[in-house]
Amino acid sequence: MTRSNTLNWGSAIVLSFVVFAGFIGTMVYKMISQRVDLVADNYYQQEEVYQKQIERINHTSQLKQKSSMTYSVPDQIIRIALPTSVKKGEVTFFRPSDKNLDFTVPVLTQSNSLVTIPTTNLKKGLWKIQATWTDGREEYYLEEEVVIK
Repeated sequence: MTRSNTLNWGSAIVLSFVVFAGFIGTMVYKMISQRVDLVADNYYQQEEVYQKQIERINHTSQLKQKSSMTYSVPDQIIRIALPTSVKKGEVTFFRPSDKNLDFTVPVLTQSNSLVTIPTTNLKKGLWKIQATWTDGREEYYLEEEVVIK
């Protein structure tokens, strides 16, 4: 009898299980080593006060003078047009992929209702920009997603 170099069924099944187990092991290792940032560390506490956020959004939609946020690629500037009645506020730059890059810029009372923020130092990619402000009576909120290039 001559022995051929072909794999028999038993060896093929064992080899298939070994390859499958190696694939699953590799996937588990990649998933465990992947860094996952939560949207917020205190997610549940923020969820409890979300009604206030809904009220801010409703107040913003009822403004006669609309607010807007635009990103100028050539100038590398974010322009936020707020109503002239702004007493104080802040603009939060939220990076979904890395919470270590998040930061907040205060907005103080200005005679000019246009807030400009340079983006030259920002890492390229997706950013959520959240502006909150008050006129002394009501609070307002505006959010936009911007891809920095």
